[in-house]
Amino acid sequence: MNRFKIVSVNVSLEKGTEKHPVVEAAVSLEGLEGDAHAGDWHRQVSLLDIESIEAFAMKTGIEINPGDFGENITTRGGDFSALAPGDRMSGEGGLTMVVTQLGKECHGDGCSIYRRVGKCVMPARGVFCRVESPGVLREGASLSVTPPESGRGERVES
Repeated sequence: MNRFKIVSVNVSLEKGTEKHPVVEAAVSLEGLEGDAHAGDWHRQVSLLDIESIEAFAMKTGIEINPGDFGENITTRGGDFSALAPGDRMSGEGGLTMVVTQLGKECHGDGCSIYRRVGKCVMPARGVFCRVESPGVLREGASLSVTPPESGRGERVES
């Protein structure tokens, strides 16, 4: 079973900005409470692995912290390349999220990290989900992945 450890839970009040870490966040059917990306759409929650952040920092020489790429959940371990739209991620308090999209188009100058360093890893490594059942995201907890019941969502190549 594919399993991810939550390194950081991150929120922001505005889209296109870095997110700041919180110890835990309640997750409603619209996404993380207090986050600008919450709402009735397919990218309510975003994930990025710390391994991609660390590789980016090594390559560029720029200090990057969890949340700087705008991800809600920074993970460690697991296999992002094994994820597919329709996969379900389960967490604490009954939380279930459905993977809806892998990767995304870069916002370019509309994104603070892009303005700072001139590139971003979210187009290639970001994972986006829709909340199916509310719960809690907590630093140090885990997310478990189960295969899709039916393939939904899209893969975005960058």
